[in-house]
Amino acid sequence: MNQLSTLFVAKRALVILLLGLLMAGCGLLPDKDAEDIPENWPEEKLYFAAKERLDAGSCNGAIDYYEKLQGRYPFGAYAPQAQLELAYCHYKSEELPKAIAAVDRFMKLNPTHPSMDYAFYLRGLINFNTGKGAIERHLARDASQRDPGASLKAFNDFSELIKRFPDSRYVADSQLRMRFLRNILAQHEVNVANWYMRRGAFVAAANRARYVVENYQQTPAMPAALVLLAKAYKVLQLDDLSADALRVLELNYPDDPGIEAVKETSVD
Repeated sequence: MNQLSTLFVAKRALVILLLGLLMAGCGLLPDKDAEDIPENWPEEKLYFAAKERLDAGSCNGAIDYYEKLQGRYPFGAYAPQAQLELAYCHYKSEELPKAIAAVDRFMKLNPTHPSMDYAFYLRGLINFNTGKGAIERHLARDASQRDPGASLKAFNDFSELIKRFPDSRYVADSQLRMRFLRNILAQHEVNVANWYMRRGAFVAAANRARYVVENYQQTPAMPAALVLLAKAYKVLQLDDLSADALRVLELNYPDDPGIEAVKETSVD
């Protein structure tokens, strides 16, 4: 082997040695990219990354970080607030079952949290919008035609908020929503009573109408409920009860057209 060949082989061996050392050295150095993976972030960094996206209006991005935080630090210092804000993000994203699950988890795990009033308010808002279609949430529709279950839950959430936290900043809005919900629930009962009347189920109609009279006074549905009550009792030949309902109707709503309708009701 001549001198040139020997030099070439030596250089090649040196290069291979240097590459080997370099590759071995890489394994000894910390993997900086691992620190940039959200799953490896400390709790505080995860929380504020989520909060930053929430404040920017990006609920989808925030949800991802909140869920990572709860998965890695379920009992950490930021976990309660993350649960509540996660519920809000699901609510804003119209993922209402997930929103209810998140707020219920918060309330179960943090019964004395300073934001418990907001939790009741948020759950009320979620139930308030449950059952509405995407179009209905943006257009005026007759809410009394829907299943009243979610409306009743929302009413109870707002009622509990007012009872437990009378000085809460959310009381005023809750009271307005409860007034609206009372009207909806009363009208729903009247709708059902009308349905029973059309099918000849007069006892059931009277029971529904009486429920409105007893529980939803001062709602717009009251005169219609009194009319139905008087009619149903008249058909059932409960004349004294029919007369009592008609008297209340005439006293409180003297111009209601239902007065004449009651008088013209046939018992045949």
